[in-house]
Amino acid sequence: AGDMDYFFIHYDNVNDIIGSYSRLTGKMGLPPKWSLGYQQCRYSYYPEAEVLNTAQTFRDKEIPADVIVLDIHYMDKYKIFTWDKERFPCPETMIEKLKALGFKVVVMCDPGIKVEEGYKAYEDGIDKDVFIKYPDGTNYEGEVWPGWCHFPDFTKEETREWWTDQLKSYSDVGIEGFWNDMNEIATWGQSLPELIEFDFDGVKGSTRKARNIYGLMMAKSTWEAARKNLAGKRPFNLTRAGFAGIQKYAAVWTGDNVASDEHMLLGMRMLNSMGLSGIPFAGFDAGGFIGNASENLFARWISMAAFTPFFRGHSNVNTKSSEPWTHGEHTEEISKNYISLRYRLMPYVYATFYEASETGTPVNRSLAINYTHDENVYNEAYENEFLFGSSILVAPVSSEKEIEKIYLPEGEWYDLFTDQKYAGNQETLIECPVEKLPVFAQASAIIPVQSQVYSNQEKPDQLLEIHLYKGENKNSFVYYEDDGESYDFESGSYYKRSICYDPQLQQLSFSQKQGSFESNFSEVKLYFHGFGTDELNKLSIEKEDYRFIAPLSNFDPIDSVKHEDYKISNLPYTTFKLKNDEFSINWK
Repeated sequence: AGDMDYFFIHYDNVNDIIGSYSRLTGKMGLPPKWSLGYQQCRYSYYPEAEVLNTAQTFRDKEIPADVIVLDIHYMDKYKIFTWDKERFPCPETMIEKLKALGFKVVVMCDPGIKVEEGYKAYEDGIDKDVFIKYPDGTNYEGEVWPGWCHFPDFTKEETREWWTDQLKSYSDVGIEGFWNDMNEIATWGQSLPELIEFDFDGVKGSTRKARNIYGLMMAKSTWEAARKNLAGKRPFNLTRAGFAGIQKYAAVWTGDNVASDEHMLLGMRMLNSMGLSGIPFAGFDAGGFIGNASENLFARWISMAAFTPFFRGHSNVNTKSSEPWTHGEHTEEISKNYISLRYRLMPYVYATFYEASETGTPVNRSLAINYTHDENVYNEAYENEFLFGSSILVAPVSSEKEIEKIYLPEGEWYDLFTDQKYAGNQETLIECPVEKLPVFAQASAIIPVQSQVYSNQEKPDQLLEIHLYKGENKNSFVYYEDDGESYDFESGSYYKRSICYDPQLQQLSFSQKQGSFESNFSEVKLYFHGFGTDELNKLSIEKEDYRFIAPLSNFDPIDSVKHEDYKISNLPYTTFKLKNDEFSINWK
């Protein structure tokens, strides 16, 4: 109003807005590959024997997983930077044993520092004057898990240096992942007083200026400290609170949810919205944190969560155990199917995360991003649907439904599990028993798939599958690899190339390889979805029955239950060596 000037920017599509936000607030860092696998959490796993047994059970049951998360009970009376010596007498040895099983450890990091003489972090914090204060210089106290606590002022350089020194005690024993919680700041029955003073690097400010950015500054401090302490390894950092720009420093999860269909579907919408808000790496507590999920709810939730950026199962202290095998054999097999599929899709997932780190384009994409001007994508009936990466459409449904009306946008779509083809730009009734989530590949999609691994720290075999879906439109996919854990990619140690499909030329072309990193793969098995054999007669073609998910066992003793075998029959394929130079596969 008054003398102010206004200007407007016109955007043709939603993705341009996301790109502008990313340019303004910063790009997401490329996370370590292990953090993109399945993470198992509980409030809490203890003692050490339970942690190791949980990890071993994943391996015994051949359910892929990369992370065990330790909630607050690993600490001595909930004091950060300490270990309960009775429950965890030798953390370094435990972490070595988990490493041998292919597991990383993520630990809870709360900001509250207990006011207690003899507690090293407290005494060092007092000595270095790192805590937020009242105007008279008295350190603010609030009550949280350990009792009465002081809170670090992360807007102060000396505090950030102190935090780096404290966090080193974790990296010294082999921890590479950190979980920032209670960082709103959360305290029992209190709201942070407005008159608290923050340093702001010498330019003082009150809570009114600092409240919204406290979580961001804690996450920033944790990420910068971990990057320094890990000496070249990429840390994983997770936060509950944040502000504009949080994507540069941490993944975000949606906080404590309830084991219900309502919260499951709400969580999907929240992740899609966070992607629209410039936060590509986000997730929820799969299976529900509060309360006990039914068998069907848990199975459905895990199947959906396999198509989310941050993939973690988590449950509360007063609920029953909620690992994939705790809900019966039927649910275990469904969960194993979708967790395993997540790992087989890792070449697609990792390339999608690379794209997000470069452009800000989210991993979970609201249909409004690709179909901005399609009024049907704004229909409340289809508000849960999203694209996982560029070419896979997921239609979440409640655990109680076995048939659902969904909307497929323009083009053609293939049922991922059967190859049944559907016309787009219309509503479709889809059968969706609990073992089969409605998932579709877009016509002209290029989807790379690897052999089954049980940890992202394990190398797949050297055969890379590429699944090509027949379509009328040209399409390309930027394929990307690096070592998955270091920052060497910043100095050119990566493997990157474009894979392009041209339906008119009947050709799949591979651009010249970029970067000095050598691919994990030496051979390609190219599957042709929707193509007739007569179209491929220039190639040496073989056929096989193909499954993205395994058929379920029949646990009914009288054999009255028939489970569908979701397979693609007689799927044509050809194999060829993967060369670094530009080349093409032609079937015209």
